[in-house]
Amino acid sequence: MGHKLKIAGWISIGALAGALTTVSLQTVARGGVAPMPLEELQQLAAVFGIIKTDYVEPVDEKKLITDAISGMVSALDPHSQYFDKRSYKEFREGTSGRFVGVGIEITQEDGLVKVVSPIEGSPAHRAGLKSGDLITRIDSTAVRGLSINEAVKRMRGEPNTQVTLTIFRKDENRTFPVTITREEIKTQSVKARLIEPGYGWIRLTQFQERSTEDFIRRIEELYKDGNLNGLVLDLRNDPGGLLDVAIAISAIFLPDNVTVVSTNGQLADSKAVFTTAPEHYVRRGPDPLRKLSEPLRAALRQVPLVVLVNEGSASASEIVAGALQDHKRATVMGSQTFGKGSVQTVRALGPDTGLKLTTALYYTPSGRTIQAKGIMPDLLVDDTAEGSPFAALRTREADLEKHLGNGDGKAEEKPDPARERAREEARKRLEEESRKPAAERKLPELGSDKDFQLQQALNRLKGKPVLVSKTQTERKPEKKAE
Repeated sequence: MGHKLKIAGWISIGALAGALTTVSLQTVARGGVAPMPLEELQQLAAVFGIIKTDYVEPVDEKKLITDAISGMVSALDPHSQYFDKRSYKEFREGTSGRFVGVGIEITQEDGLVKVVSPIEGSPAHRAGLKSGDLITRIDSTAVRGLSINEAVKRMRGEPNTQVTLTIFRKDENRTFPVTITREEIKTQSVKARLIEPGYGWIRLTQFQERSTEDFIRRIEELYKDGNLNGLVLDLRNDPGGLLDVAIAISAIFLPDNVTVVSTNGQLADSKAVFTTAPEHYVRRGPDPLRKLSEPLRAALRQVPLVVLVNEGSASASEIVAGALQDHKRATVMGSQTFGKGSVQTVRALGPDTGLKLTTALYYTPSGRTIQAKGIMPDLLVDDTAEGSPFAALRTREADLEKHLGNGDGKAEEKPDPARERAREEARKRLEEESRKPAAERKLPELGSDKDFQLQQALNRLKGKPVLVSKTQTERKPEKKAE
């Protein structure tokens, strides 16, 4: 299997189209071409010709063709996608963990862009941007009315170009411009700290190219003062990333040569079993896990472990959680995960365009499919002591239009009126919550001392009672519409 992974190039996984997805980079050449439906192709050519000659205004021929390709691919399922030049570049940046920009983690607040935190050492950090700063303008464009993705695109650009951000700083009650020179940013996908002496917390926000090395470095920092009595692996809101990284993270905690995940599909290449053997996670260079000393590797395979997940934990996160759960290596706590269990293969169509196509489903070591179902925690734990007030707003794979079922064919579902009402009520509560000061909001920052789920994970590691959810139940896969 190792040679097959290396030939494929690289494989990655993620939640939604536009986010990271399970992919294997290959060329489009396949050694054979399926028979073409000539009558339908003639109809397509006829429609193209009619639009070209009869439409009310001239049309761009290339755009017409690429739009037709995009429509054909997007009609398959939520994760198949045609990449034009721009989206292909953004996709590759997302999996590398590198991009050109100013270097800030952001969210949206009251229609503006809010700085969650500047990335250490980035241009934004050097320019003095702070957590809580509100961006009101990007160059001459007002931020209010822009989506978060539109704002991100305006802040990104070419290296050594400048962007001027207008900042409103609440605590100083002033607005001021900051001109920042863009440069390549290396995102930090791993965070870690000691919750208290003897107990560590390590969080993965995405499975990126450098995540294994960053994870090992953070683990070594946690262990520098001695062994731990327990460790929390936090995969909440992690949309996925590279498969080889998911296998490597699993291998840190599991025995040698045990199964992490398997895949199955129509192509011979899609029928595979991936284990903790180095050939299944090393793409180039030496085995990164060899950087761990033997005593530390042994300790990591024995340390009591809790994995935290929620509805935002998808794909690579679900692979790791499912593997550790099936091998009874960890207690999985939190909420039922997203349920993205499909594999996408990315094939280059040229130097700067590509096709991302769903080619297989993946399975946990015991043979469970995750598609449209997700990983069920061993212990269901709410976001807060009062419950999960905004859980109804979270989208899962089963909510996506045209999502695949976990067997053959599609699993279309009829709208659930009760769920839609619950979502509307949750939206209103979230709007009210957003107007409160940060210290009074119900959902504190993940990993903080007010993080309820993290505190319950710590209780589990200490053998203390865990406040399990009284309202959460397993959400079954939707039945196919008749």
